[in-house]
Amino acid sequence: MKKIAFNRNKVITISSAHFVHDVYSSFLAPLLPLLLKKYGINLAAASWLSLLQRIPSLFSIVLGTFAHKIPWRPIIILAPLVTAISGSLLGTAPNIMLLVILLFTIGMSSAVFHVPAPVMIKIFSGNRAGKGMSFYMLGGESARMLGPLLIVSAVSWWGLEGTWRLAIPAIVATLILSLTVEKIPYETIEIKDANSMRWKTTLRKYSGFFIALTIYMLFRSVMRATLSTFLPTYMVGLKGSSLFYGAFSLSILQATAVAGTFVSGSISDKIGRFNTLLILAIISPFFMFLFLWTGPALQIISLLALGFVLAASTPVLLALVQEQGSNQPALMNGSFTTINFISGALSVLAAGYIGDAIGLEKTFQISGYLAFIAIPAVFFLKKQSREQHSSRSGKTNR
Repeated sequence: MKKIAFNRNKVITISSAHFVHDVYSSFLAPLLPLLLKKYGINLAAASWLSLLQRIPSLFSIVLGTFAHKIPWRPIIILAPLVTAISGSLLGTAPNIMLLVILLFTIGMSSAVFHVPAPVMIKIFSGNRAGKGMSFYMLGGESARMLGPLLIVSAVSWWGLEGTWRLAIPAIVATLILSLTVEKIPYETIEIKDANSMRWKTTLRKYSGFFIALTIYMLFRSVMRATLSTFLPTYMVGLKGSSLFYGAFSLSILQATAVAGTFVSGSISDKIGRFNTLLILAIISPFFMFLFLWTGPALQIISLLALGFVLAASTPVLLALVQEQGSNQPALMNGSFTTINFISGALSVLAAGYIGDAIGLEKTFQISGYLAFIAIPAVFFLKKQSREQHSSRSGKTNR
């Protein structure tokens, strides 16, 4: 295989845009305890708010189909700004309808941003896709670590109505990105087979792979979506913690998520994608039970471990999707994003309704048990991926 250089500067630029975007898209969960009181809603309604922010990602597969017809540079620059302005206004929304509009806007800009960005990372990473995706996810996970602390600090400084001031740094960041992000049109990717550009053909060809991917992601996302959405509410409501400690707990979870995403891609470059995914699937549920069944000190340790193992699979999966050999990489990534939305949305909705019915404590326990199903899903995913590579090799040898 010809060795292609890893372009560190370009990878870091796209990863920085990812950081700016995801800081502001992470504001809902830490604000939920306040929003529940402000609008007088329950956990089920709160889960629908989270779903509304995620709904546009359902159409990522459509965006991926047409991604080659639109310029990517404006998306990478402007999507973080749209998300930042909308996220900064969440606390100021006078009624729930405007809150819904803001959350949906965040979801739209997020969907548009996350379709081309990983493809650009893959292009700039050469033969080290795992490492490139780790840089990319480092931007996202570090943002989700700092975002909750930033928004609760803003609330303590200016009150819930004064969080609009957080949009100002994003405007500055957008100006910097406009000077550093180069134009990378889709047409720079070599298209060897015109038929592969037909989205129906691509989806049909990779249907088995995507089914296996959905099973793996769904049963892992149960834990992560539940924790990322309801952890502050769980800590404040059930454990009697302060709002700041609830946000701090979420930041602890995200702190090691940063480390997990940064190292897992490079590790999978060395020991293999599927070995890495299997290890993560085996150990993740045990840390969930450690968090639920121990005291405060061990809870902190288990949250640190949970953040690492739950986030670590994402750069591995992103690299795996891009390595399937499709000549329509934006569609492949759009399909991945859509699957990620469906699995996360179902998990959050289920957690909200079940949490109202039996409590968040038991809901978290159920998510831990379901996560064990991801273990056999790894072997199914490996089988489907090998069949794709065998099929491609067979066509090459004819």
